[in-house]
Formats: sequence, C-alpha cells, structure tokens
Amino acid sequence: MLWIILIAILLAAVVVIGYISFYNGLVRSRNWTDEAWSQIDVQLKRRNDLIPNLVETVKGYAKHEQGTLENVIAKRNQLAAVPSDDHEQTMAVSNQLSAGLKDIFALAESYPDLKANQQFGQLMDELTNSENKIAYARQLYNSSAVNYNNKIETFPGNVIAPAHNFQRINYLETPEAEKAVPKVSF
Repeated sequence: MLWIILIAILLAAVVVIGYISFYNGLVRSRNWTDEAWSQIDVQLKRRNDLIPNLVETVKGYAKHEQGTLENVIAKRNQLAAVPSDDHEQTMAVSNQLSAGLKDIFALAESYPDLKANQQFGQLMDELTNSENKIAYARQLYNSSAVNYNNKIETFPGNVIAPAHNFQRINYLETPEAEKAVPKVSF
C-alpha cells in the first residue's frame, strides 16, 4: 500500500513539474515573439528618424516633386500614430512608407546633382541598411511566431494554452503588390 502511495505521489510530481515546465516554455516563446516585434519597432523608428533628413536634402533639388515628399512625410506621421499593439496596421503603413521611399530613391536618377550629393548618398545607404534590418527583423518575428504557434497547437500545448489564454499569433505577410513579378521589356 505504501508503494502505491509513493508511486502516485511521484506521478503527480512528474505531471506538475511537466505542466510547469511546459507553461514556462510557452511564456518564453511568447516573450521571444514580443522581443522580435520590438526589434521591428526599433528599426521602424530608426528609419522614421532618418526620413526628415532625407526629405530636407531632396527638397532643394526636386522642388516640383513636392507630392512625393509630402506622401513620405504623411506615411511617416501615420506610422507614428498607429497604436503599438496593432502589428498588422503598423506593417501595412510601413509597407506604404517603403514604397514612398523607393519613389524618393528613384528621384536620384532624375537629378544627377542630387545623386552626387554626399549627404543624400549617406542617407540612402542608412535607409537601405534600415530596410534590410526591418526585413531581417520580420523574418525573426515570423520564425518566433511559428515556434510559439507550434507550441500552443500541439500536444500538450493545445490543452495547456487555452487554460491560460495563450492566443495564436499572426505572421507578417508580404503585400500582394510586392509579390508581383515585375514586367521587363528589352
């Protein structure tokens, strides 16, 4: 009889320890995903801080391209106004801002003096670097989200996660317009 009680206590301890361990793993995975989002946020802020300098540099060379510059500033301001917990909206506005920045980069081709401007070149390099870091941070976020989602959707996570209100995390996706194959003519 004593052996049965000891075995039951041992089994209960193993179950409790396993439960606690798995719960802590879910918390760690969710925190890694939150940290990955934070990295995206840091890179978006870095890019947003560079934009006013870029716009000021371009203004002197491309006065009649005011609409392009105003669009970039408007998207930057819109991005700053998005609530920090609205990841989908943040990335949607960020993608629109990236498109606007591509338009500014294209202006350099039309204005050789602008292209030769050292400050403009440095700002373009910094923004390109920021865009690359944002892309990497998006990949890291999606990898973290996959890991987290796998944990809450597989056993025993699919039993433990709902009891503690762990929710599935959506992935960041590439907008359809960016997936389109560019038309090339020779």
